[in-house]
Amino acid sequence: MDEGGARIRRRVRVRRRSRPSLGSVCAAPTAAELEPGDEEEEGEEKETVVGSRREKPVEVEPAQNNDSEEDMFGDYDSFAGNSFLAQVDDLEQQYMQVPQLRKHASDLTIEDLCSGSIKHNKLSITTVGNFTESKVDEHTKNQSRHKDVFIEPEPDLLYDVPSSQVLYFENLQKSSNDLGDQSTKEKDWNSSSHKTGNEELPQNSTEHHQQIDDPCSKVGTSSEENRRKSLKEHLKSAMTGNAKAQTPVFSRTKQLKETLLSEEINVAKKAIESSSDDLGPFYSLPSKVRDLYVQFKGIEKLYEWQHTCLTLNSVQERKNLIYSLPTSGGKTLVAEILMLQELLCRRRDVLMILPYVAIVQEKISALSSFGIELGFFVEEYAGSKGKFPPIKRREKKSLYIATIEKGNSLVNSLIETGRISSLGLVVVDELHMIGEGSRGAILEMTLAKVLYTSKTTQIIGMSATLNNVEDLQKFLQAEYYTSQFRPVELKEYLKINDAIYEVDSKAENGMTFSRLLNCQYSNTLKKMDPDHLVALATEVIPNYSCLVFCPTKKNCENVAEMICRFLSKQYLKHREKEKHEVIKNLKNISSGNLCPILKRTIPFGVAYHHSGLTSDERKLLEEAYSTGVLCLFTCTSTLAAGVNLPARRVILRAPYVAKEFLKRNQYKQMIGRAGRAGIDSIGESILILQEKDKQQIATNLDDIYHFMCGTFFGVQQKILLQEKSLWDITIESLRYLTEKGLLQKDTIDKPKEEIQYSFHITKLGRASFKGTIDLAYCDILYRDLKKGLEGLVLESLLHLIYLTTPYDMASHCDPDWMIYFRQFSQLSPAEQNVAALLGVSENFIGKKASGQPIKKKVDKDIVNRLYLSFVLYTLLKEANIWSVSEKFNMPRGYIQSLLTGAASFSSCVLHFCEELEEFWVYRALLVELTKKLTYCVKAELIPLMEVTGVLEGRAKQLYNAGYKSLTHLANANPEVLIRTIDHLSRSQAKQMVSSAKMLLHEKAEALQEEVEELLRLPSDFPSIAASSEKA
Repeated sequence: MDEGGARIRRRVRVRRRSRPSLGSVCAAPTAAELEPGDEEEEGEEKETVVGSRREKPVEVEPAQNNDSEEDMFGDYDSFAGNSFLAQVDDLEQQYMQVPQLRKHASDLTIEDLCSGSIKHNKLSITTVGNFTESKVDEHTKNQSRHKDVFIEPEPDLLYDVPSSQVLYFENLQKSSNDLGDQSTKEKDWNSSSHKTGNEELPQNSTEHHQQIDDPCSKVGTSSEENRRKSLKEHLKSAMTGNAKAQTPVFSRTKQLKETLLSEEINVAKKAIESSSDDLGPFYSLPSKVRDLYVQFKGIEKLYEWQHTCLTLNSVQERKNLIYSLPTSGGKTLVAEILMLQELLCRRRDVLMILPYVAIVQEKISALSSFGIELGFFVEEYAGSKGKFPPIKRREKKSLYIATIEKGNSLVNSLIETGRISSLGLVVVDELHMIGEGSRGAILEMTLAKVLYTSKTTQIIGMSATLNNVEDLQKFLQAEYYTSQFRPVELKEYLKINDAIYEVDSKAENGMTFSRLLNCQYSNTLKKMDPDHLVALATEVIPNYSCLVFCPTKKNCENVAEMICRFLSKQYLKHREKEKHEVIKNLKNISSGNLCPILKRTIPFGVAYHHSGLTSDERKLLEEAYSTGVLCLFTCTSTLAAGVNLPARRVILRAPYVAKEFLKRNQYKQMIGRAGRAGIDSIGESILILQEKDKQQIATNLDDIYHFMCGTFFGVQQKILLQEKSLWDITIESLRYLTEKGLLQKDTIDKPKEEIQYSFHITKLGRASFKGTIDLAYCDILYRDLKKGLEGLVLESLLHLIYLTTPYDMASHCDPDWMIYFRQFSQLSPAEQNVAALLGVSENFIGKKASGQPIKKKVDKDIVNRLYLSFVLYTLLKEANIWSVSEKFNMPRGYIQSLLTGAASFSSCVLHFCEELEEFWVYRALLVELTKKLTYCVKAELIPLMEVTGVLEGRAKQLYNAGYKSLTHLANANPEVLIRTIDHLSRSQAKQMVSSAKMLLHEKAEALQEEVEELLRLPSDFPSIAASSEKA
């Protein structure tokens, strides 16, 4: 065996020089494959077959693709036509066919092979594939009588195989031996087969015994166990290094891609820093970004205006920018490219401010995939979500996507911690909202603070409707870009009586006659539908989609019912099964409940859409509309600024929003839903008018003052308040804040100079700032929390819920006194004690319910707030929005808005209490309450609800399907999810998995950074300080 081992080692060393044809295996028919009566013929056939196989040219099939990139073949052409991998795969497949029986023929096969090689002084080789083909008929015939006998690869056969493959075959052999226990009868039969073969072979094996001392003869005469052992020992001793080598577990392809991406990012950084006009592979971004846009969004080429905007000098120089285009023009894509430049090339964080929670969640889902592929975090700041200050990351950067209020809180926390300079870019969508009430004021203050505190932070604002651009430019110190480009043509029409006019700015009165509405209405239909909504809608549905904007929520429901009443029964047959599925899903997510109006309208493909629906209902209806199952929505103006729901035709029921006349920017937002790119070829908007509406279409005081001059209000002050100067307004505002206890005024006496004043923020002011509490309520909140400490009732959640019920919603509440009294009488003694502490008695509620006069004064806001607390308390106990809606006679959408508002306000109160030491007791209590209010579901569903876009109904589906944690969902296969979860599209499945992965990465990164922080040597470590002092 030692001599044989030396020969094997010598062959391994010289195999590249003297190797025969690769990928071939010698084979010969064995006795086990023949009929018992054919033993005499075997001797004659054997020599002929071996000789013919030696002379026959070898044919090798083309190799299959192989994912592994380990170079196991040295100079061999491992991926060429005679692919070694393909042949090894063939060996493996043949090997696995009958693993439990192949050991019974191994000795016989080796003797056959050895005799052939000795006789011709070389190894006779033929391909496994050819052997299989030549023997397939005989194998099939003998299969009924005997078990298949497979030829085992031996040292001479595998001398040219890489070590890792040799070890693989050895392991395969061992595992098959363990499973090879056969009956005694089978063992006897096999041993007899071995004997027969051994009697016939010596003639060939002794003919050239003196010429070649091949180890095969020794192996053939030794036992099978010793043969395996010696083979193993020789191979290990000959190829020690290779045998111990292991294939890396990672893919070299993935490594190369990551290296390439890193190199491209470095090149992009240099391109951005230089003044060159060369913008790199994709606007100073790696080519992978372009590929991802093709993969995820199907965007292969940018519009001409987008290219122009991205190549503006002001953009290259990182100046602030405002750009305005019609809805559907592709504004968001420009902002996304600029955000990716900041994240990947300049390595700074980005804040994107959006107007509504639904749009934030939509954007989170869309960008999570980019974050995972390109290595940055996407963090949600909406409702009660968001960490203040945000986690400071060392390696990866973060894209914060926030609502207006949360964006303000985020900027506040960054300023407070001195990290505002880490924010490289702030993007504001729907910039026109800066002029809308209190939310506009918050947005203005956010931008003013960024402008004042960080000179290196770029601000990008975009909108479809901007009126006072010059004022905004001055406020933001920004360049302006605009274009009238719209990928889909939008035609605007006005309808007055039966006539339809096209809006034409060139015409004398702004419109030209288009056509008369051709419709035949009965007298009943004329009374029910005087605006001809049915006729206008049926011109496009069901093949195309239609949106009907109504002034009020109630009007939405009435119009949906009215339209369905006069639609023909043919509309019931359009995608009938899918509409039944929508109704079924609506029932499932609402615990068997279904709105009677939706039950009647959905079979016709019609539904209403407004804030009275729950989030689950809205999401499900939006999905059905997007896929064409529903073809008509009656909706309020909130849909125009919400999620992307385009239509072929948009009808404005009246030029009013509630009782207020329609503003120009609201009108533009609504008609912008018509004809979205990639969905429709044309868009139409029709505004229905009455004759009466026709004409109506159309730190020291100086520093503080300097800051006020830089605000948008400062720019417009002369127009808004002509009777007062900005200085006077600044003085009044400071006096108001001082009276509220938020600021404290200090007097500074300076010699030979007049008296100066400086202001510093109080603890209450800092807490209000940290919690983003409305200044109108901050002192009331402080008083309520202070009073709560005197007798905080913890036997139930009612007292805590009252403290986190939003003040602004309480002021608009109108309680049903009979329901109020009924709920009050059902309270436990501890809960009644809460009401007594607040000053609300059962006697007072009873008198209000019975209509009796009340002499004692009770604070109306407290009474209303307690009523809303009852609603929230009942909802947390029952967790069924339908039953609570019925119990309190309130729209379920309003109840959900109340729940969302309470969760957000609870988070604000928590941050407020963190700044005031006296309220330490509230901190732990409010953390858990905020979670309960945020999700309002069973505890096991909360991990799934953390994923953006997963609401209660979807969370239940996922949990029932076995996806019970964030880790489960992050590792899920989207294709499997589609088959497992009802009513789940491919894009939604991918977005869910991406969002779950992003959350998991964030948590893992946070833990890793915490570990690094704990293990890092403190900078003020005594030994370091001592050594520096000595030096």
